[in-house]
Amino acid sequence: MEVVAVSDLFPDRCAALAQACRCEKTYPSLEEMVKDDQIEAIFFATDAPSHTRHCIDVMKHGKHVACAVPAAFGSLEEADQLFDVVKTTGKTYMMFETSYFHDDVYAMREIYRSGGFGKLVYAEGEYYHDSVEQIDSYKGWRIGLPPQWYPPHSNAYYMGVTGGSFTEVSCMGIPSQKELLQPANNRYLNPFGTEVALFRTSEGGMARMAVSWDTPGDSGEKGRVQGQKGSYYGKFEGPAANELPPTGRPALPPSVNAGGHGGSHGQLTNEFITAILQNRVPLVDIAQSLNMTVAGIVAHQSALKDGELLKVRQYAI
Repeated sequence: MEVVAVSDLFPDRCAALAQACRCEKTYPSLEEMVKDDQIEAIFFATDAPSHTRHCIDVMKHGKHVACAVPAAFGSLEEADQLFDVVKTTGKTYMMFETSYFHDDVYAMREIYRSGGFGKLVYAEGEYYHDSVEQIDSYKGWRIGLPPQWYPPHSNAYYMGVTGGSFTEVSCMGIPSQKELLQPANNRYLNPFGTEVALFRTSEGGMARMAVSWDTPGDSGEKGRVQGQKGSYYGKFEGPAANELPPTGRPALPPSVNAGGHGGSHGQLTNEFITAILQNRVPLVDIAQSLNMTVAGIVAHQSALKDGELLKVRQYAI
């Protein structure tokens, strides 16, 4: 593959990106970039509120698309629109959810596929981040963000292991002491700095998924699972421990750097490109991407209703 062109709304960033990617063609916006017939696929990491709109635009111009998380932003209607466009165009869609290629999730997925866990009785996932107020973002979209509107990093600790989904949720929210996370001070009227969701899984088990902007001294993505035959808390424990398949991540092509987020960037890039070349569904397909994202949107609705149990709509291909 070849990086044909890059784009950024800010000229200095666009020039730096072109230099880093060793390409000469640049565009002042994604809206201009999609018109280039030489480009077959686009990865974009734009502001989260624009993800659905940008993805639809890219795919309607006949290109494959890879997108940063989340797939949709707080809107069930947008999620449905995106799902319909991906099905209609037939182009490859993949959300770059980094947790899918963390060492632990990759190992858990291989163990699950081999039957080492049996059904998962319980799973936990956490995404802790204490600097949302300080992270610069386009038009300040991160300020006051409902935690469960950014759920894939934690939800992947069940969905990225099993390929399953969440069917219903009860979520509790905890108010924040931070000034910008008060409902009067953010565009979302969001009162919560932490939201903890208890989900029913498609296997009939349970999963607790937490997202928090209020955890000093703790950050990052982490999780663990408990199955009928074994568990994974940093390592696999169970009677079939000596019968497990290889659980290490595959080697990357020599020219591909592992990148950040625990070395997941290179793995995600390799998965997206090989899925296109092999004409197959990528690991983090549109159904998985929306199931992860929409579960969080409904979880926030539950938190606003003091934990009312709500059904989560399902996506399947």
